[in-house]
Amino acid sequence: MRQDAFVARHASEWRGFERWLDTRGATRRLDGVPRDEEVPTRYRRLCQQLALARRRGYSPQVTEQLQALMQRGHDVLYRAPPPAWRRALRFLAADFPRLVRAQRGCLWLAAVLFVVPGVALFFAVQQWPELAHSVFDPQQLASFEAMYDPADGSHRLGRESGSDMAMFGYYIYNNVSIGFRTFASGLLAGVGTAFVLVFNGVVLGVVAGHLQAIGHGDPFWRFVAGHSAPELSAIVIAGAAGLRLGLALLAPGRLRRVDALAEAGRVGARLCLGILAMLVFAAFVEAFWSSTGSIPAPVKFGVGALLWALVLGWLVLGGRGHDALARHGSAVLSGDRRSSAHPGGPEMPMARRGRQQRDKQAPARAP
Repeated sequence: MRQDAFVARHASEWRGFERWLDTRGATRRLDGVPRDEEVPTRYRRLCQQLALARRRGYSPQVTEQLQALMQRGHDVLYRAPPPAWRRALRFLAADFPRLVRAQRGCLWLAAVLFVVPGVALFFAVQQWPELAHSVFDPQQLASFEAMYDPADGSHRLGRESGSDMAMFGYYIYNNVSIGFRTFASGLLAGVGTAFVLVFNGVVLGVVAGHLQAIGHGDPFWRFVAGHSAPELSAIVIAGAAGLRLGLALLAPGRLRRVDALAEAGRVGARLCLGILAMLVFAAFVEAFWSSTGSIPAPVKFGVGALLWALVLGWLVLGGRGHDALARHGSAVLSGDRRSSAHPGGPEMPMARRGRQQRDKQAPARAP
């Protein structure tokens, strides 16, 4: 069989196997990707095709690509799984950021629902201070003012009492409960998640606006600068997961509604693992760093800016090297198929050279 016919016959199968390697463990099986139970058979067939390609003297690009696929398949099928701590580290470093980016539509909507009301209320309270009293009662506002009073150095920033360790536990409980409510309320057709996001944005905007208006802004911003990056980002991601639940209920697409909801729930569960890690880290920073009033404001703001850069860089860039490698491998297969199908392409001379070698060797093997 000629190389171009061989590649044309099997290229889709190779791409499917490669996509399985790239997306194994994903919550949704993509079109053209074999099921897990089919993979051992596909792997054995790939080994046979590699042996045929070598025996027939096909171009090095074809044989090398098949060799790379075979080696990756061997590593997945026959090597012992990595330890749990390494899998967790890989999930946080690469898999979680990729999963977040895959929800970009819901992510942007969640960000708008959270940020726009908060920013709008912050400036509105600056213009009309009485708006704060329509959201909080006088006792609540007095409590906020006491926690961020720049003239009172008798307690930690952002709290009236409690040790750092006790507040660490409280912040974990508070942050995780908000994140869980944001995600789980998506079962109310997404309306619950939208309400939680808007409500939290309004509360944050009104508190910040009121404290800024009465001259307590400096302690408040020094307090929130450190832990705002992981905490607020986690809430927005939880909102995206909740909105996806609602979307699965309202627009399941080709899937049955129950199947679409189950798939969105699996994606949301994986997102919640990363969200939990972000919220625990935010609680640690909030308890042991943000509440320390003796640290100068430039240091607080500098660390806060650094954490924002790190969190956004992690979510935007995490796992992209793996994505680029996968796209490169698919492009090589596609390019090899195109070049093999057209006479005069870059692969044809190598294929002809392989056939010429076989022609020279044929008389020597003949009886």
